[in-house]
Amino acid sequence: MRKQIAFILPALILLPGLLFSQLGARVYKQRAENMYQLVWKRYRVSKYTGLFSENYPTGKSDSLNYFQGEAVKEKEVSFLWPFSGIFTATNILMRGPRLKAKYRPYQDSLILGIEQYRDILRKPPGYQAYPVKFEKTDRYYDDNGLVGIDYMESYFNTKNPLYLQRAKDVFKFILSGWNNDVGGGVSWLEGHNDQKPACSNGMATLTALKIYEGSKEPYYLEQGKRFYNWMYNTLRDSTTGIISNDVKLDGKQNRTFWTYNTGSLIEAAVLLYKFTGEIKYLIQAKQLAASSYTYYSNLPHSKELRLHIDVPWFVTVLFRGYEALYKVDHNYEYLAAIEHDLNYAWQNSRDKYGFITKTWLPDEKLLAKPKWLLDEACIAELYARLYLLKTAKN
Repeated sequence: MRKQIAFILPALILLPGLLFSQLGARVYKQRAENMYQLVWKRYRVSKYTGLFSENYPTGKSDSLNYFQGEAVKEKEVSFLWPFSGIFTATNILMRGPRLKAKYRPYQDSLILGIEQYRDILRKPPGYQAYPVKFEKTDRYYDDNGLVGIDYMESYFNTKNPLYLQRAKDVFKFILSGWNNDVGGGVSWLEGHNDQKPACSNGMATLTALKIYEGSKEPYYLEQGKRFYNWMYNTLRDSTTGIISNDVKLDGKQNRTFWTYNTGSLIEAAVLLYKFTGEIKYLIQAKQLAASSYTYYSNLPHSKELRLHIDVPWFVTVLFRGYEALYKVDHNYEYLAAIEHDLNYAWQNSRDKYGFITKTWLPDEKLLAKPKWLLDEACIAELYARLYLLKTAKN
């Protein structure tokens, strides 16, 4: 059967009318729910309600290098960023037909979990990198943007006004970091004004625009425009046409091109087009999508894949941008590439527990290593999004 699938898939990719035919909604729903339940079972830390481990299997010896300064050792529960991955996956699954009630208890548990990261002693209140009851830690603006987005997605699913208010509170914290160095934007980390990164500003843009979508308060649309325009004008690389990692205070771009930084801006551009009707935003979304697809499909990568996979969650954010654009222009080419690569990973690159390697390739050393919560939670999100797309198409 696998040989037959491998033979058929290229033909499906080559025929535009059949781009949606790789696999059906039923299969994608099954994969989304299977991965979600696997993450929930393996990563949950039973002694702490609503919290998860950083890795599985967990040895609490891994060095985590996604912080300002030196690497940090894995701790008893996960940091906020990987936690957000399972929160997002929950909200996407809740959009499915007859799935909202099923996943509402999971959402409730996650909200109990995420509030344990909220620090109210420093003003304005915001979410720190590690649960407050364990220790005081730094507060990152990009983490807070993820919280804002997750609360808005929770609001869209439930219409609970508390979630809308919490998203507004998060945005107030993010906005406290805005200054006019390099023309605007916020830094990565509270109190460290050494760079203005795409990650913080992209998630801030989406938080503002999603609050506007839920509240219709013009203030948030204007803030979304302000963040978006600053990012597009300051961080877009003139050579590749995609978004640089950050800009230093001397105005020099860090020309590192992670997939998610362009993905967040594509989604924001589509939202701005949707809210304002201004065609320039749609043109910019299409340009960013085309440029990113060209760039990542031409970076060195395995012949088994169509794109360079930098970090699975980063690719997931790029998928969100492509998905938003697809719903306007109905060009499935970019989504099809990620769909193909994800299916290859599912069929070939899972370890003995059912988790996927970070490269999406069947590397023996990576198969044997513990898997990061965020790398696995985003698989559930991707398959949930594909399930919803296939369901809508049918």
